[in-house]
Parts: sequence; C-alpha cells; structure tokens
Amino acid sequence: MNYWLLKSEPSTFGIENLEQEGQSLWDGVRNYQARNFLKQMQPSDLAFFYHSNIDIPGIVGLARIVQSNVIDPTQFNPESKYFDPRASKEAPRWHTVVVKFETKFPQTLSLERLKKLFSPEELMLVRKGNRLSVLPLSLSVAQRLVNLCSNDA
Repeated sequence: MNYWLLKSEPSTFGIENLEQEGQSLWDGVRNYQARNFLKQMQPSDLAFFYHSNIDIPGIVGLARIVQSNVIDPTQFNPESKYFDPRASKEAPRWHTVVVKFETKFPQTLSLERLKKLFSPEELMLVRKGNRLSVLPLSLSVAQRLVNLCSNDA
C-alpha cells in the first residue's frame, strides 16, 4: 500500500462532500507532476485529505483509492473549466482515480503544525512554494500523521 496527500478547496469539494457521496472521481487535476502521481496510485492506497485555501488549511480526514488509472472525463467537455482541447478519446492527456471516504478527523491537523513537525525533505507539503495538489508520502510520514490525527481525537 502507498500513501498520498490530496489537496482540495472545501468550497469546491471538501471532506464533507466526499462523506456524503461515499466515493467520487478526483477530477480536474491539470498539473503534469500531480497527474503522474495520480497515475501511480493503486486500489487500496490511502490518501490524507487536505483542505487548502481556507483560514486554517490542513489535513482533515482520510480517503481510500478504489479505482486507478481512470480517464478524467472533464478534459473532453467544452463546458468544463478543465476542458483540454488537445485531449482526445483516442489520446487522453489526463488520468485520475476514484476515492472513497474513510474518516473525518475531529480536528484539523493544521499546516502551521505540520511545518513545526516535519522537515521539507520529509513532507513536500511544507516546502516553500509547493503548490501540487497530489503528493506522495513515505510510510514513516504516513504513520506519524495517523498517530498525530489519532492523538488529537
């Protein structure tokens, strides 16, 4: 099993949305490095759900990858803000995953706290200028995050 961090703005799609829907396509990623990380995900991988662009950004819950290497349909829809005119059904450019709700943490594990607990080498999220919406996590970092979120309960 691999571990990941998925960022989303709660005004667009938050942990509450995922909890209500049960599972969802993680669509709209339009960064090649983030897309490549999505392509590495496998069913049963665990993802930490991170709320960005809010007063207290941070990790708010967990999701599980249930389907991988899914073609992102928004790239073909001219009405979508994620439309890519260079993509075709024969040669799609954007792939994604389907995620399933696992749990919502009782408290946010804030970015401020993450910066105090992890070095930029350990957790790419705390690197200055990092704006990727999909990040891989090492087993040791994932275990520490689970412990931190469990101890905050």
